[in-house]
Amino acid sequence: MVALTTGMRQGELLGLQWKSVDLKRQTLAVRGSLERGVKTLTIGEPKTRTSRRQVHLTPAAVEALRQHRVRQHEERLAVGSAWEDNELVFCSEIGTPVSASNLLNRSFRRLLERAGIEPIRFHDLRHTAATLLLEQGMHPKIVSEMLGHSTIAITLDLYSHVTSAMHKQAADAMEEILRS
Repeated sequence: MVALTTGMRQGELLGLQWKSVDLKRQTLAVRGSLERGVKTLTIGEPKTRTSRRQVHLTPAAVEALRQHRVRQHEERLAVGSAWEDNELVFCSEIGTPVSASNLLNRSFRRLLERAGIEPIRFHDLRHTAATLLLEQGMHPKIVSEMLGHSTIAITLDLYSHVTSAMHKQAADAMEEILRS
């Protein structure tokens, strides 16, 4: 839910800590990204300078995070001292960082299967978020900032298929203006 509604990168989600989430204000701050080291997973800097950003959450994402936090607390109580407190929003059953491959193999693919959705890449959730917003007429600059792209040109280049459809809408709107 959070990936789809925010367009956050996989590493940004896996590196997200609860201290960066404000459910009352319906926002979260992207401050880091989970990175694979030689033998460890660590939280490093986001991909670009503009990747550090505040993201507004939908009410559905806030509710999903509230429910997730309750489940996570129950998991924490169940494992007791085995819990490794990294303050991660998305972590393993014992609080440790989740590798990208485990996310895909243990969670994401199963979720898609249960929902009856054809297999897609996790990154496709990011593309879907951007495409849906652009199709709804959201200004590309806003979408670019939401995704943490370094320039609006990246957003426009990646989603030119959507903006092509918007060109038709613009022509239709111009026709309507001229008629009235």
